[in-house]
Amino acid sequence: MRIDLHTHSTASDGTDTPAELVRKAAAAGLDVIALTDHDTTRGHAEALSALPEGLTLVPGAELSCRLDGISMHLLAYLFDPEEPALFAERELVRDDRVPRAQGMIAKLNALGVPVTWEQVARIAGDGSVGRPHVASALVELGVVPTVNDAFTSEWLADGGRAYMEKHETDPFEALRLVKGAGGVAVFAHPAASKRGRTVPESAIAELAEAGLDGIEVDHMDHEPGTRARLRGLAKDLGLLVTGSSDYHGSRKTCVLGEFMTDPEVYGEITRRATGAFPVPGAGGV
Repeated sequence: MRIDLHTHSTASDGTDTPAELVRKAAAAGLDVIALTDHDTTRGHAEALSALPEGLTLVPGAELSCRLDGISMHLLAYLFDPEEPALFAERELVRDDRVPRAQGMIAKLNALGVPVTWEQVARIAGDGSVGRPHVASALVELGVVPTVNDAFTSEWLADGGRAYMEKHETDPFEALRLVKGAGGVAVFAHPAASKRGRTVPESAIAELAEAGLDGIEVDHMDHEPGTRARLRGLAKDLGLLVTGSSDYHGSRKTCVLGEFMTDPEVYGEITRRATGAFPVPGAGGV
């Protein structure tokens, strides 16, 4: 089985619609794909309606968290999307994205960059507006050559000149909410130092004690040595090890299935979940 447990659509900051995403996943030879848009499940219905035969969809979301001033993300799988407490927290995070983006635009304007809210809103479309949309605007304006080049201290990286904080959930509270909604929680790209500061391994150990199920080890932002170290840490802490592409369509260079999750790990994730279940494709529309 070829399993990719971290992808994004236009429901957040990807460039493929949910329907396009699942069709591309099937064309890429994947058997299982998780749709994990940022703090939202709005793309699930469209993905399910278009799900090709032979492809299974794992409903999920990537939750924005912050621990001791460090931004981090939790991949939540197979939770009940209507569970009130987790739903309310996701909406709180999403609602703060617009004023945050507008604040970044104001900072960029002060730096002499003529980006506008109308430009960023056009790029975001119906998706949850975020830094990648602002980064895309900088690419359009010729300020930086690629989206990744916008994520530096010069521009939008954590602590950068145009960075703005947003509401982000305490990860221990996020774990409680995910578990309360019957879901499974995996720490996304925990050592992606190119994105900014990362949480220490001691914090990962504390999260494991609090119910964290796994860590995303095989990821484009982890060098081979980092992946080996994280694999050892996961073994020591009794955590599951996942791998995935973190696919965003044309917004990033990663491709579907670039990294994948072992079928046995996928099976364990599905066994632990009680809030929702993977959905096999029936041919789509």
